[in-house]
Amino acid sequence: MSKRTTHRPSFGGIMATGTQDLTQGNIWKQIFIYAMPMVVSSLLQALYNIVDTIIVGQFVGSVGISAVNNSGQILTLVTKVAIGLTTGGNIIIGQYFGAKQNEKRDQASGTLFTLSMALGVAVALAMYFCAVPLLTVLGAPSMQEAVQYLQICAVGMIPVFGYNALAAVLRGVGNSKTPLNLILISTVANLVLDVLFVGPLQMGVAGAALATTLSQFLCFALAWAALAKKQGLMKFTPSFLKIRLAMLKMILRLGVPSALQMTIAGFSWLVVTFLINQYGLDVSAGNGVSIRIKDLCQLFISAMASGATSMIAQNLGACKFDRAKKIMYSTMKITCIMAVASIVLVQLTAPLLAAMFSSEQAVIDAAVLNLRIEIFGQIFYAIFMVYHSLAIGAGHSTFAMLSSFCNCIIFRVVLAFTFNHFFGLTGLYLACAIAPSISVPLGWLYTKSNAWRRSLAK
Repeated sequence: MSKRTTHRPSFGGIMATGTQDLTQGNIWKQIFIYAMPMVVSSLLQALYNIVDTIIVGQFVGSVGISAVNNSGQILTLVTKVAIGLTTGGNIIIGQYFGAKQNEKRDQASGTLFTLSMALGVAVALAMYFCAVPLLTVLGAPSMQEAVQYLQICAVGMIPVFGYNALAAVLRGVGNSKTPLNLILISTVANLVLDVLFVGPLQMGVAGAALATTLSQFLCFALAWAALAKKQGLMKFTPSFLKIRLAMLKMILRLGVPSALQMTIAGFSWLVVTFLINQYGLDVSAGNGVSIRIKDLCQLFISAMASGATSMIAQNLGACKFDRAKKIMYSTMKITCIMAVASIVLVQLTAPLLAAMFSSEQAVIDAAVLNLRIEIFGQIFYAIFMVYHSLAIGAGHSTFAMLSSFCNCIIFRVVLAFTFNHFFGLTGLYLACAIAPSISVPLGWLYTKSNAWRRSLAK
């Protein structure tokens, strides 16, 4: 795509209900108004896994925590692929919205949704039938429970892919509140079903998986219903849902690198999980607990970075390059403050946080050791993830992918094996804390290059 420096196209009419023009107004105010619903939404999504782990930990014990953790690593990897692919659509939709080109925005929306649903079905079938070999390679200590959890949740990949496509459409046009409301409803449903299935009905790990899957279908159905009423955003008709080859190529060109970026990150964590599983059931369960707490700390950073991506995409589509850069640095200041706050909080309360998930002292001790070391890596995430927002918003998702390859494979995997060999479990956790630091200078160099100063909207 060529750089465009001409004036913005004119736009006749009123914006569709629920949309938001992020190309004007106070930057700090817009960051909070637009991104905070995404933060809360991410918090509620994180509660899916947290609730599963807490309830399974209290009713089933370390076997259940380990099963949820090992299966959850695979599910998280696949979910990130869905998010990565829909990021391509989010970028295109955001830039067309910023450029006021509604017809092309609609074509991108329909293509993205149809593509996502097809992929969701394919992934669900693959995960269901490959559950045993996947968990065998991972060395899951509690194999039977892990397979149950993974196969049931595999069915939920269909609504996961579908929902992320619909959420990408909403985010692209500046609507971050509707996804928040949908996630809130489905999270409450997941909590109620979790307690019912695992508690009184005594369905164990399978009950937790079923609660999660049913809640995901509910979230997708509500998103479908919400967008069906917004005829200016999405129409569920054959002509609207037709896959346009030009749009498909553009979505894949931007989305595949983002998906690969997240796949690389997910793969590196699978390797770490494999190494941790070698230390036994208690350490494996402790890792599952620490992951939930670290994810909770990091969700603010990732949500703010995701919000910045949509804001930056709109501004680049409108050729407001300096404003896009200001959005990046303003967001980075916020994420760094929150990263420092989370580090201090975890260091002070690690034993109490771990005890919420398990009453077994060996599991708590393993989780605390992990937390006290790995939590320092949050400061690196707070910086490089926002740098990636600028690159992805500009359509340079390949840069984000290569940056992730450096910190996840070259650093995390290599350092994990090396430090684990020489320093044991403590070294393994230290490698994970250090790994994301390499992407910080890479992001700084990308920003200085000014390669991001371009608009994809034509």
